[in-house]
Amino acid sequence: MTDALKAALIEEAHRLGFFLAGVTTPHPPESFPRFRAWVQAGRHADMGYLASERNLERRADPAKILPECESILVLGIPYAPAGKQPGGVAAYALGDDYHEVLKPRLTALVEFLENAVGHPVPNRWYTDSGPVLERDLARRAGLGWIGKNSMLIHPQKGSYFLLAEILLGIELPPDSPFETDHCGTCTRCLDACPTACIRPDRTLEAGRCLSYLTIENKGEIPPDLRPLMGDWLFGCDVCQQVCPWNRFATHPADTAFAPREGVPPQDPAAELSLTPQAFNRKFKGSPVKRAKRRGYLRNVAVSLGNQSRPEHVPALKSALHDPEPLVRQHAAWALGIIKGEDAEAALRQQVEIETDPAVLGEVRQALDRF
Repeated sequence: MTDALKAALIEEAHRLGFFLAGVTTPHPPESFPRFRAWVQAGRHADMGYLASERNLERRADPAKILPECESILVLGIPYAPAGKQPGGVAAYALGDDYHEVLKPRLTALVEFLENAVGHPVPNRWYTDSGPVLERDLARRAGLGWIGKNSMLIHPQKGSYFLLAEILLGIELPPDSPFETDHCGTCTRCLDACPTACIRPDRTLEAGRCLSYLTIENKGEIPPDLRPLMGDWLFGCDVCQQVCPWNRFATHPADTAFAPREGVPPQDPAAELSLTPQAFNRKFKGSPVKRAKRRGYLRNVAVSLGNQSRPEHVPALKSALHDPEPLVRQHAAWALGIIKGEDAEAALRQQVEIETDPAVLGEVRQALDRF
């Protein structure tokens, strides 16, 4: 009965768009000691929720989340087609927010299971939203290995997929763990990482990762890291773009993650004119909204500075009058990088009217470059 039930559940998962599905036990994850050491070393930057004692306890043992848990169904769904992605905005964020996309599908899977067994089944489900070490669970469920870039990689599907897991109060036969490491001697992800944030133990220095800096980081981007951002506005895919396992993978993306119009923007400078209302309209239901307007426009300003094109000076001059100090601060930096008479005049005028100490300091540093 359990074999047939598992087979039917996985078939339903495939029907709902999850091209990877496997089952593991609720045993404590093997990687937890390394995760705890990573947190204790402060490598999680400002993501305090990762270090809370309650969340650490639950990451150490799935039974702390769902005491009735007997099995964990781990799922993968493709958010981008295989092959090199364009950049600017991380591929997972080009379409709709995966949290909203996957919620009804995960709910439907639970309902399918409960209908099959004829009674309610205790459950908890997450997709990058709960205190679980999901890549560890995915490896144990046979979905792939954890690569040197810390991503889960499948030998035929690559790594452009999202993970989700359902903790279930019912016993299902577990799959064999994925034991082979196919990274070998390859170091392409480490060599290509713009900020060298990938550590040799397959963890990240979060405070240097462009995904952290452009999304989770709510303050200024450290000046020494700004030039390394290139034209990234939200997230980063470099370590996936260079991974050979993505080059050889073949699969389409789920249609829910098809790129939205204007993401990434054809004219990034025009993004600086987005009002709060326009920003909310444009990115409603999009992962980009997580950065909030001030964080997104901060990223845009840094990107324009890195492109160093004089035609972007007018938009950056206007951004010096943005109501958000964070935006003004990074616009000033960008003007100091691009230089030119118009940029210098705008910065000198800003010295006379700026009231925020951080922005004023950035303006003066920018002027020192002239």
